[in-house]
Amino acid sequence: MKTLFLNPPSFEDFDGGAGSRYQATREVRSFWYPTWLAYPAGMLPGSRILDAPASGLGVPESLEITKDYNLFVLYTSTPSLGNDSAFAAKIKERDKSALVCFVGPHPSVLPEETLKAAPAVDFVVRGEFDYVIPEIAGGASLSDVKGISYRDGDNIVHNPDRELIHDLDSLPFATEIYKRDLDCREYEIPWIQYPYLSFYTGRGCSSKCIYCLWPQTYSGNSYRTRSVKNVIEEVKYALKAYPDVKEIFFDDDNFCEDQPRAIEIAKLLKPLGISWGCNSKVSTKYETLKAMKDGGMRVIMVGYETGDQNILNNVRKGTTIEQAKTFTKNCRDLGITVHGAFVLGLPGETRETVENTIKFACEMDPETIQVSLASPYPGTKFFDMCVKEGYINLDSLVSEKGYQSCVINYPAISSEEIFMAVEKFYKKFYYRPKYVIKVLRKALGNKDEMKRIYREAKEFYGFLAKRREALKAEPKAFKG
Repeated sequence: MKTLFLNPPSFEDFDGGAGSRYQATREVRSFWYPTWLAYPAGMLPGSRILDAPASGLGVPESLEITKDYNLFVLYTSTPSLGNDSAFAAKIKERDKSALVCFVGPHPSVLPEETLKAAPAVDFVVRGEFDYVIPEIAGGASLSDVKGISYRDGDNIVHNPDRELIHDLDSLPFATEIYKRDLDCREYEIPWIQYPYLSFYTGRGCSSKCIYCLWPQTYSGNSYRTRSVKNVIEEVKYALKAYPDVKEIFFDDDNFCEDQPRAIEIAKLLKPLGISWGCNSKVSTKYETLKAMKDGGMRVIMVGYETGDQNILNNVRKGTTIEQAKTFTKNCRDLGITVHGAFVLGLPGETRETVENTIKFACEMDPETIQVSLASPYPGTKFFDMCVKEGYINLDSLVSEKGYQSCVINYPAISSEEIFMAVEKFYKKFYYRPKYVIKVLRKALGNKDEMKRIYREAKEFYGFLAKRREALKAEPKAFKG
């Protein structure tokens, strides 16, 4: 079967939050590569990835492309499920014989519910779908394929589970499929040098954070890694295929989980002369950070989450505020740029803890930050806790305009207060004289940097204004 892998058209300003789909305009234009789709696409000659949001394609243009295919693999998520279901229905309207599949964390944990909510979908894959899709595209009967749930008349059948993939070296290079199907100029993350590439060197994470979507629903609570040799081979390919790319980002949940491996990769990257970055926890040691910096690492994204130790304990983060302070100092001493991630609305949040987290962020003073609303996705322990305690006030994680809603109310702070605290957080961090002066100094004498700052500032102000409009227009999406 001729297969199309796609991220369907989405909201113009989709802000599903951490763990939604790859694409989220969020504060400023931000697009990650559809890496998960690239692996099975690389096993199927004649297939294609269509990333509609990154390419700026709407429903009519996307549907026109679908006419050349008969197997459709749509990556969906809890926030985007309604939109993706509607697009799947349009595919079926055009061709009743088409075979439509949903993949991603949401159908992985709620396969039957997903199929009932999306009548046009023929089957869903529970978990990794790298080998599932090639089997079906090659003619395998749905009844014989492990890891899927499918329709059989009026019934829904759940086949046996499929084992997680441990030989990750057997998969194709994601960057080869990017080169075949995508335009790297359409992908941009504000704190990563543009143009950039991102891919995984491993899957899963052994941390037990109760709010984190991927390890609990999809990739597993163990860190499965590609061989160091395999990673370096892909980097070398990427440098040859993309001579204009300025930075590579290793998008593993925690690239530094295996610190000796991270050091080994860094040493082999050094002679290649490429700037790179990765995700990390604050528990990464100085020796590891130094080795990575020596190997060309420029930027590191770290999940601070909160400035309150009790909240860190509540979510089983496994780190301390003191570790965060030491990590930040080490990065500063080594000259590593830090992008800090924070979450508002985790268990134990109060007005006081919000203020403490803002103060903590200003004290850490990373180069850039992102502030997300805590989202209790189905399949996570956070979701189970919210249901048990009665904290969830509705089942929609995004408003009708596509903005992330705060769907939880705590005894000490309301969902509306948490929602509005995001804007307060950003303003208190970015409007500090110290930060403004630093940005202006960086831009002086650099026209490209000045243009970038102006564009991102304009997008950021627009983002804040639209969030306020969404609150006024759809109050039920933010209040209990």
